[in-house]
Amino acid sequence: MKLLLVAAATVASAALLTAQTSPRPDWVRAVDAKNLRLVGHSDLNGKGNGGEGLDLEQYPDGRRVLFYAHTAPPTCFTTIDVTDPARPRVLAQVPTVASHVRCNSLGVSGTTMVVAQNTDEPGQPQGGALVYDVSDPARPRQIAAFDTSGGPSRGAHYVWFADGRYAYLSTGAPDFVPAVPPRGDDQFLMIVDVQNPRAPKEVGRWWMPGMRKGEPGAPLPRTKTRDGVRMHSAFISPDRPNRLYAGWIDGGIVILDISDKSKPSLVGQRSWYPVTPGYIGHSFLPILERGIAVVTQEANQEKCADWPKPIWTVDIRDEAHPKEITQLPYPAGLDGYCKGGRFGAHNIHMNRPKRTSAHLTQTVVAAFQNAGVRVYSIADPVKPVEIGDFVPAAPRGVAGGALINDVYVDEKGLIYAADRVGGGIYILAYDGSTPLR
Repeated sequence: MKLLLVAAATVASAALLTAQTSPRPDWVRAVDAKNLRLVGHSDLNGKGNGGEGLDLEQYPDGRRVLFYAHTAPPTCFTTIDVTDPARPRVLAQVPTVASHVRCNSLGVSGTTMVVAQNTDEPGQPQGGALVYDVSDPARPRQIAAFDTSGGPSRGAHYVWFADGRYAYLSTGAPDFVPAVPPRGDDQFLMIVDVQNPRAPKEVGRWWMPGMRKGEPGAPLPRTKTRDGVRMHSAFISPDRPNRLYAGWIDGGIVILDISDKSKPSLVGQRSWYPVTPGYIGHSFLPILERGIAVVTQEANQEKCADWPKPIWTVDIRDEAHPKEITQLPYPAGLDGYCKGGRFGAHNIHMNRPKRTSAHLTQTVVAAFQNAGVRVYSIADPVKPVEIGDFVPAAPRGVAGGALINDVYVDEKGLIYAADRVGGGIYILAYDGSTPLR
């Protein structure tokens, strides 16, 4: 990979220090809510198009800062002071490096942040990842760029960066020619060492057999999604550091042995296509102490054109042969949700291994797009029960409804929900009788 070192640290432009003190707009309200109430909100200066990158850090002086990746230009990420959750305050908004690049995903460890760079089309420049020093969250400084662009690559779509050492990218590469060009089979696992954040370097990669041109066979029967078979998300737990749990569109869920990060190897894989349509394996969260996992399928078409896109509980006690248990219940009112926007699963709270993140083992907090935030009890993984919801009204000027794209639950139980179509960030409190745990 080409490494582009930043000779002079770039101070993020447009550090925005003015608190949002005006009354909430009339559209900042719920059209449906149960056991969830709105605590705080910011439309992020009208730039609230959330991707699937939320992370939270508490600084030594007590400030709590939320990092928010955007799904489309012109904004790459926003830093938000949420020390007082009722009055979130934008600190800085950093633009994308180009109009064809989306940032979408990020991870923060200490004072280092890694941000994915996904280009719109194969071959466009500046795909890969950017590394920032966020010791001053009001003035993030870019200190390195890790370039995976060129050839058939669209750069990186997702990054898991939690331990301060390794960034796990879902990315293409200029030397990786996919079996199904130009947009299919092109993003795989790349492990990048960020121990020296100014000089990140690749240490290993893995892809499903059949993804690369010239290799025999194909990993799974082809679904109808246009993106082919590609890695989406990663999860690594400090309780089992030799395992990586990947959501692999449309390869299902993948468990890898990463004891040797230069040579990851397959432990187990499972897809249940065509029981439900494509995008199986969007988000994959293992709950190791229970031997189960939660897996989402992304809904990415409007008006239920790709329904059903559920959330599943999965038995992973036998890692070599994971097996789905059941679907979490759909929200009531299907006909209404199918009238406009995307309806179905997307992201869930991912139990980031840090002190500012809730570690949920009995509860799932999910982004369900136009059905808002949904909360489920999985105390019995065979019979999940919905215990809360919050569906925001459509942001002003947006046809249809809000689209909640990502959620993060902090160690205090507050839920941060990112809207994809301009709503910004909603901060919610849960008041149900069944505890979030």
